[in-house]
Amino acid sequence: MGIKKETRAKKDLHPTHNPSALGGRYLVYQENCKAQVEGWWVAILYNKMGLAPFTRIIISAILLLCLTLDGCQGQIKPPFNAREALALARKATAGALGPDFKAFNVIDYGAKPDGTTNNAFSFIKTFNEACHFNGNAMMVIPDGKFLVGSVFFKGPCMNPSPLIILVNGYVLATPTLAGYLEVDWFNFQSINGLILTGHGTFHGQGPTVWQTPGLHSTANPGGRRPGSLKFNNVDNAIIRGITSIDAKGFHIFISNSENFRIFNIDLQAPDTSPNTDGIHMSKSSVVKISKSKIATGDDCVSMIHGCSQISIKKVVCGPGHGFSIGSLGHYEKEIDVNGILVKNCTMINTDNGLRIKTYRSPFPSKASNIVFQDISMTRVLSPIIINQEYENSIQGSKV
Repeated sequence: MGIKKETRAKKDLHPTHNPSALGGRYLVYQENCKAQVEGWWVAILYNKMGLAPFTRIIISAILLLCLTLDGCQGQIKPPFNAREALALARKATAGALGPDFKAFNVIDYGAKPDGTTNNAFSFIKTFNEACHFNGNAMMVIPDGKFLVGSVFFKGPCMNPSPLIILVNGYVLATPTLAGYLEVDWFNFQSINGLILTGHGTFHGQGPTVWQTPGLHSTANPGGRRPGSLKFNNVDNAIIRGITSIDAKGFHIFISNSENFRIFNIDLQAPDTSPNTDGIHMSKSSVVKISKSKIATGDDCVSMIHGCSQISIKKVVCGPGHGFSIGSLGHYEKEIDVNGILVKNCTMINTDNGLRIKTYRSPFPSKASNIVFQDISMTRVLSPIIINQEYENSIQGSKV
């Protein structure tokens, strides 16, 4: 029943690959970090030696000083506290953060809320300033209509607490596929501690590309339409309150990430929109989705290989293709799926309800510890479907 543990590059902490397992402390190394203090030393100090609390404080201070002198300041952070992070998200949305948080407003970095100026450069500049600020920081997208092309928000960030991105405005994607060099629209990469909150909207302008001929073969090197919000190698994150409308591809894509909380979000696209999954996950663990509405043209939530400890509660799905595990077994050396809970959810006018789909292939793959509980379905074409011969290039799907 166990799941194989994936080793992720750029987070090589010995002897464990789980940063939160290091005695309540974790290290996040920058790619260019030259510090000689390895993660296994921290593990020994905190887990093996049984040091007194005062001694631990002294050692932590020494380690932090060493990292600072070696250009790695900000890389030792306190443990992520989900309850405190949620409180921060609520305060940020209500405009009630104290003076210990510095606000970085995109307007101050040249953004124009006129709906026609491409503000990608201003958004990237604002994020970089907030991310590299050696203190508590909040990036602010205020009221107004902001046209933004593809942007890349890359960490690690230097903030002692999670970086807050407050979205109160209406963020509009550029309509064509030109300029989406990173495949997706908003790309979040290598960030430990992130809060995306507010009552704002991301509009992907999907109708302009949904019917583009030959898209998957020529126009997009990634083989799919750009998603709206992509999180790769992002740990300890919260997404709350936002709305996503008419994504070109996936609304939210989470990959190689750990410890996500997603709640009170609203994802919208017509049932005819192709491949507009609400939340798509790959190689990610400890993701909790709750109290949200997803109406789209593909899976409301999809989980492919490497997903574990996923909880979906009180989500209203429809229209769409339901909650889907897979497809699995399509590629060699896929990581198993383990520990999926879907509970107290409502499905209305969906093609499918609860689905598990696997390819008929020579590559072994396993999905285990799956619980579907207290699901309400109304006008669902296929309430429960387990498909072990998912479509391939030779013939259609079989059940």
